[in-house]
Amino acid sequence: MTAPSPAPDASWGPPVIRTIAMPADTNPAGDIFGGWLMAQMDLAAGNVAARRARGRCATIAVEGMTFLQPVVVGDEVSLYAHIVSVGRSSIRIQIEAWRRARESEETIKVTQALFTFVAIDENRRPRPVPPGPAGSSPA
Repeated sequence: MTAPSPAPDASWGPPVIRTIAMPADTNPAGDIFGGWLMAQMDLAAGNVAARRARGRCATIAVEGMTFLQPVVVGDEVSLYAHIVSVGRSSIRIQIEAWRRARESEETIKVTQALFTFVAIDENRRPRPVPPGPAGSSPA
């Protein structure tokens, strides 16, 4: 039996999102579609950005996404977030996605990416991110 792999460093806190990969999330070959996984990561990052910005945010960039391992139907997918930096109107958030097979305790990192968001107002124009602790976590 393989010992469980550690999830991200404990300073990342609990998963922002935990979901199950379902048959509807597959590509024509029957594998979990990379676009589904990226969408889950964007949802997680968007949740963290909106909480830190105390309002609406828009994704403006995704950097460095590489698929390290596949996700299969039935896997539990956990998405962890870490705020990397906060600018005047932008927030950069590192997201890591980890999978766990239903019958296992082993977790495996499947991808990561750096998401950049801009806080926006009711007219969808950039607005300042309110002051907060430097590198404040989503929790």
